[in-house]
Amino acid sequence: MNSGMVEHSFWSGKKVFLTGHTGFKGSWLSIWLHSMGAKVTGYSLSAPTTPSLFELGNVEEVLVDSVIGNVTNLEILRDTMQDANPEIIIHMAAQPLVRKSYEDPVLTYQTNVMGTVNVMEAARTCSSLRVILNVTTDKCYENQEWHWGYRENEPLGGYDPYSSSKACSELITSAYRSSFFESSVVKVATARAGNVIGGGDWAEDRLIPDLMKALANGELIKIRNPEAVRPWQHVLEPLSGYLLLCQQLYLEGQEYAQAWNFGPQDRDARSVQWIVTQMLSKWPHQHPGYQVVNLNSKHEANMLKLDCSKASHELNWNPRWTLEQALDVTIQWFEEYLQGKDVRELCKRQIAEYEREGLS
Repeated sequence: MNSGMVEHSFWSGKKVFLTGHTGFKGSWLSIWLHSMGAKVTGYSLSAPTTPSLFELGNVEEVLVDSVIGNVTNLEILRDTMQDANPEIIIHMAAQPLVRKSYEDPVLTYQTNVMGTVNVMEAARTCSSLRVILNVTTDKCYENQEWHWGYRENEPLGGYDPYSSSKACSELITSAYRSSFFESSVVKVATARAGNVIGGGDWAEDRLIPDLMKALANGELIKIRNPEAVRPWQHVLEPLSGYLLLCQQLYLEGQEYAQAWNFGPQDRDARSVQWIVTQMLSKWPHQHPGYQVVNLNSKHEANMLKLDCSKASHELNWNPRWTLEQALDVTIQWFEEYLQGKDVRELCKRQIAEYEREGLS
């Protein structure tokens, strides 16, 4: 069994092509990869929010190249990928919001479905390629509102366009793996994670960013679906899973070329109201509290959990931070950001803390 650790020596000098590098998760991953000596080329739309971790952390400085482009444009994507000639592709570019998918389903399917097709097509032209990892979501499962976690062999589905598009992305990946990569040196896998939290997330229509904005401005917090349960986890948890999986895909055989869940411990699947209450109790300043409002009549899942037994047993991957720890480091990040601390250094320090946790 492998060590279950992200190995700096493995990533040093590796050429990585990362889509979605300007987003919240992409920025954290870019900083982590750079800290290990990887040579990262990023391909993405411009930073999706203002402010953004990508801009405040000067993430572009840690990349070999940062290309602003759309995964729906196959020609530009293919040319950029060929120039980078990566060994590892991590595909994270997406339209990631459920409610936006109701507002613009065509954009959602174009980005999440044809974007995946284009990444796979472009990847077929890269001579040095050894690994493709497509990052999807826990919402790709056909939701049954179960109180137990979904396993990787559960049926895929999706009530809303976002969830459906991610299930489609999973099927596309499987088809390309079977049709074009099964007998090649390239190993193709997918990763499904829960709701990520952490410093530097200002994404629209997400609980923690909305909560932190309200707290920073002393505003009343407005929440919807207070009883909805999600598998909350710090952003470094799934990122460590992605990195560990890429290591195994690169070093071992096709047996790792599968779908993988990277979620929190079962007890950390908590309700929206629990998260808000905890955050308010940890916030060291005055605040006006929260109010439940009906912001959206569209369907959203009430219960989502992931079973990560496979990653635990076969990759030796396990979450390191409890949800309370994740909330603590998130608040700490935002507090220090508001004090004017260097954003990239904040991320690097928390990455180092997370890695040390794995050694204890």
